[in-house]
Amino acid sequence: MPSRKSFKLEQLGPAWAAPGLVAGVDEAGRGPLAGPVVAAAVILDPRRPIMGLADSKLLSEKRRLLLADQIKDKALCFHVASASVEEIDQLNILQASLLAMQRAVRGLRLLPRRVVVDGNRLPVLPMLTAAVVKGDSKVAAISAASILAKVHRDALCLDLHRSFPDYGFDSHKGYPTAAHLQALMRSGPCQAHRRSFAPVRLVLVRQATVDLVQELPAQALATESSSSSVASPLSGAA
Repeated sequence: MPSRKSFKLEQLGPAWAAPGLVAGVDEAGRGPLAGPVVAAAVILDPRRPIMGLADSKLLSEKRRLLLADQIKDKALCFHVASASVEEIDQLNILQASLLAMQRAVRGLRLLPRRVVVDGNRLPVLPMLTAAVVKGDSKVAAISAASILAKVHRDALCLDLHRSFPDYGFDSHKGYPTAAHLQALMRSGPCQAHRRSFAPVRLVLVRQATVDLVQELPAQALATESSSSSVASPLSGAA
């Protein structure tokens, strides 16, 4: 796998060697069972390099927060956007991720000439775009975007924890850990859970089944009571 030192944007084709602003884009939160998916777009300033940029998943929380502050201070511009839980359930997580990426690029104060995205799928954008697998470890602007997206989403999960403290969003950030799955089984989904994701959907089906089973005896008793209260045509006849 090429390192950042060996990977050059020019490897993507002749158009990438031309001058002009390049935005890096990445998302955070495709895998969790709850919360929005977040994307960030960053245009770095080559005159103000940021040391230590890397894939956000490989950095400690403390290091991510320090780098996020530097990115916001030194980048030419950046924008963080998201797609909601409702949009994830309506569109599917891939399309919602691409939508969040579109919003992140459209929110930039400066218009990039080209956009480079982490992964192998591209959002529909009006400028030249390219996907780079493992781009968050190869392209500095993508690394910066991955850090901003991760930090922003982690903060959203702290807000979710304050609203729904039974689930532990402050620790697992919505990912399907054993503790999260146990809380989901115990308390059922909250408003922040993605109904289209299998573990959440299974809990909903289980809840509906339990409710139905509980309703059946009551319905049977009501039917029996109704039947016994109806007098026979011969009752009372002498």
